[in-house]
Amino acid sequence: MNSSREVTTLSEPMYYLADREVLRILMRRTGTGQPASIRDLGEAAGVHHSTIGNLLTGRQAAVGVSVAQAVADRIGVDLDLLWIRDGRTARSLRRQAVSA
Repeated sequence: MNSSREVTTLSEPMYYLADREVLRILMRRTGTGQPASIRDLGEAAGVHHSTIGNLLTGRQAAVGVSVAQAVADRIGVDLDLLWIRDGRTARSLRRQAVSA
């Protein structure tokens, strides 16, 4: 197994990206005023940059809490601004997004 890839345990909560466009906008100007690239976010979160790219394209919807928190920290925002914890609310919001 490649050690640079994220391994999510069953006990780790999953977080769904609330809005890909919000992440794109925040990447252009982070809390420090500087942009963050896909590679920057991947490095900060300890995952391959393709994970971040997949989130931005919609190929991947969720990550573990550690990755979600690291991305939010690198961008300089609260976790809840970018992510929705898996649960009833997250499933409901995903159904609404799919049907829209």
